[in-house]
Amino acid sequence: MYSEKVMDHFMNPRNVGEIEDASGVGTVGNARCGDIMKVYLKIEDNIIKDAKFKTFGCGAAVATSSMATELVIGKTIEEALKISNKSVAEALDGLPPVKMHCSLLAEESLHAALWDYAKKNNIKIEGLEEPKEDIHEHEEEAGCCNA
Repeated sequence: MYSEKVMDHFMNPRNVGEIEDASGVGTVGNARCGDIMKVYLKIEDNIIKDAKFKTFGCGAAVATSSMATELVIGKTIEEALKISNKSVAEALDGLPPVKMHCSLLAEESLHAALWDYAKKNNIKIEGLEEPKEDIHEHEEEAGCCNA
């Protein structure tokens, strides 16, 4: 059901924890199944120097959080904005359709952390939209961790 990469990132997640003086913090969740992702970014000179996460959820939620932080470290803000749920899933060698919502949460938590950074620094990041709300419910077809 899961690729070796998904299992590796679930069993050995990278970048778990908090960044105390984070430049931006984003929290998103799926109220329907209880997944909650919190991403911390340390940004210096437009480069993401560090990323950490805390995730409450299923194995796919942990794996997508781990991979998303791996993908974003070392990127510019503009490059980080291009990391999509599809690129997270592809980096994990795929996810079952019922778990694709986990990769969407990973993308949204990155964007929420970037939004927080922009807000704290009173800047506008081209292409970044304000998160709808911190914790929200995805569409029914997005699937659920309890499925």
